[in-house]
Amino acid sequence: MDMERREIVRRAIEFRTPPRLPFWQSVVEDVPNDVCDCWEMDRQRAGWFFGNGEPDDWGCQWAVTGEKNMGQVVDHPLKTWDDLKTWTPPNPLDPFYYERIEDSLQDVGDRYVVLSCHFNLIERFHMLRGFEQAFLDLILEPERTEKLLDVILEFKLAQFDELKQRFGDRIDGLFLTDDWGTQAAPLISPDLFAKMFLPRYRKMVDAVHANGWHFMFHSCGRVNDLVPYFIDAGMDVLNLQQPQAYGLESFGRQFAGKTCFLTTVDIQATMPTGDLDAIREEARQLVEHWSTPKGGLIVFNYGDEKSIGTTREATEAMFREFDRLKYRDENLF
Repeated sequence: MDMERREIVRRAIEFRTPPRLPFWQSVVEDVPNDVCDCWEMDRQRAGWFFGNGEPDDWGCQWAVTGEKNMGQVVDHPLKTWDDLKTWTPPNPLDPFYYERIEDSLQDVGDRYVVLSCHFNLIERFHMLRGFEQAFLDLILEPERTEKLLDVILEFKLAQFDELKQRFGDRIDGLFLTDDWGTQAAPLISPDLFAKMFLPRYRKMVDAVHANGWHFMFHSCGRVNDLVPYFIDAGMDVLNLQQPQAYGLESFGRQFAGKTCFLTTVDIQATMPTGDLDAIREEARQLVEHWSTPKGGLIVFNYGDEKSIGTTREATEAMFREFDRLKYRDENLF
């Protein structure tokens, strides 16, 4: 009997020797499709957070930046600390955040189930305060900053508890996001990250693990200097989509086998070129340098070709090359 897709993903994450690479994709029909991804708890009462011009449930005003899945906060509810007197965070137990998830779980079959939860600590913090002001706050107003970060943290922890009560072991992992890097380096020093954010991420990871789920974390940019802290916090899976920015081979030498990577051929440097040979070569290098014989790699699909300036042909070429390598035969490298 074939192994369940859920178990293949679990084994890759936990370095328990999966029979093949797992795939998070629904593009190429004859390539594995092992993950069911649900975004429904991210919907806001005004609609999707990047969508319709109304503030989200935290009071952040969004504007679309050109593509259907892209946007940014352009007006911030906590412009001054005095605004806290009249501002309240949303209710994490509001049934609205959970009522559509049930439908998304009806046809999962034997796939691994992930719920996506965006904007977790730094992202929500700078959406509330404004980007520049938030980073000034980290230095100039550390006590107030920590109190606001704890408001955000408590919201997330309460949501995790509610998800457990409602869905239990029907969920396998949570996919959380905080973009921490520029193209060259993290947004803050590792020391400041360790002081202000590492303890809070640990609480999030511990809560997710207590529910029996994996903690998957997405961060854009060159976050090499923060990866040891992500690992120290106990994050099970890192979704990193710019292998060329990290230094693909050196990054693999440093971190392969220490955490599981959920990754794709570089969405900025390689996929937009449309160079199919380069795309296939990078897929090969990722399997060689970022995975181990015991696991540690899940193939990922960015999911919106137009937004990253690539084509369906390029996406299919990437997945077919990963598929060719899915049994990690050393002779193929």
